[in-house]
Amino acid sequence: MNSHWQRQRQPDDVPTPVAVAVSDYCRRAKAPATPTEVREALALLSEADDFRVRTLTDTEPAATPLGPFAVVDVLKGTAPALAAARQGCGFYEVVQELARVHEEKRPPAPPPAPEVPTFATPAPRAGVPAPVPAKPEQAPKSRGETVQARIAPRKRTAPEAAPPESEEFEETSAFLKRDLPKPRGRFTRLDAPKTSYQELTRSSGKDVLEAAVGSHEHRFALLQSLAQQYNGSRGDLTLGELEGVMRAHGLMEAMEKREHTAILSAFTEHRGASGRVGWALGLSPSELRQLEAKAGISREVEELRERFRREALTARNLTQKLDLLGREKYLVDLGIKKRFTDMLRRELDVLVRDELPGVKTLSELADVVARKHGAPSELVLRALERLGVAEGLRKRDSEHSPHSTS
Repeated sequence: MNSHWQRQRQPDDVPTPVAVAVSDYCRRAKAPATPTEVREALALLSEADDFRVRTLTDTEPAATPLGPFAVVDVLKGTAPALAAARQGCGFYEVVQELARVHEEKRPPAPPPAPEVPTFATPAPRAGVPAPVPAKPEQAPKSRGETVQARIAPRKRTAPEAAPPESEEFEETSAFLKRDLPKPRGRFTRLDAPKTSYQELTRSSGKDVLEAAVGSHEHRFALLQSLAQQYNGSRGDLTLGELEGVMRAHGLMEAMEKREHTAILSAFTEHRGASGRVGWALGLSPSELRQLEAKAGISREVEELRERFRREALTARNLTQKLDLLGREKYLVDLGIKKRFTDMLRRELDVLVRDELPGVKTLSELADVVARKHGAPSELVLRALERLGVAEGLRKRDSEHSPHSTS
């Protein structure tokens, strides 16, 4: 499993069109993902596989749900139905964490070799002939040449001076492009004029509002869309004015049903993480709480979150627990970070106590525990380092052991 989930390139090197295509494919496969997750998944594939990715994303999903790591798994030969089952049970969350651990353990690339300066004579420029050194003229020997004339210094002619280089290129490169002014006059871009929201209160506005309600999941998205076309009584369109218009047309109940379904589905999909729910719905934390209160589902949301808290605290699979340890933001969101880490620390104490005397390094201890309990050794090693389990056991053993006497 480990060999299939190693990065072939950096996430930033993934072409944007390929990442956008996979993001849209995951949305259609009912498993929307963040751009970071999409790029991390595509980093497991090489550039030569990008055309296969586009071929897959141009078709409709054969199974649901399929996230970005499931798409990579399908491209590696896994059946779409099996990939969808793995997506549902959280298999690819472990895969994502394994890929990150592999990347952290990878040794850094060696620095490039420094350039050694050379003192060779530079090549002559094109179009400029290299000066040819003139041969010294030798005085013709005469029969009556004396010794004094032979040892006298010879007269040499100076080489012809090279023509001056053209400065046109230097002047062109030194020219700086001036800053152009912003477009004015007929080239100015202006927003379309807004109309008063009173137009929505009329009978003709009901059809417009009804169509807008059907295409938005909640009232804040509807407000953001209509605020680009309509003004309120004192400037921008407000949420209170929009709610008043929807109540007047009898559309508030339909809006609340859509919000009820969207919020509960998002909390179920993201396993109770309110931060990810807000990101998926395009809501800030305060807007999400306000929407829960307006829709009257605060109690149902809290019951969902409590269910996922119990699942996290009572999980029996060691791999799942080790994966949750790496999802610190998720544990903080659920409010169980301290309880979960304390519980996992006690469990690891029990697992490594019997294996501790026979190992010398922390890596060996992680390998032994991983083989015995069927968990990835990288995740076990990370948990031991983060929770300080082995160091605590060694310290306690040294305290209880009798001191040697000389």
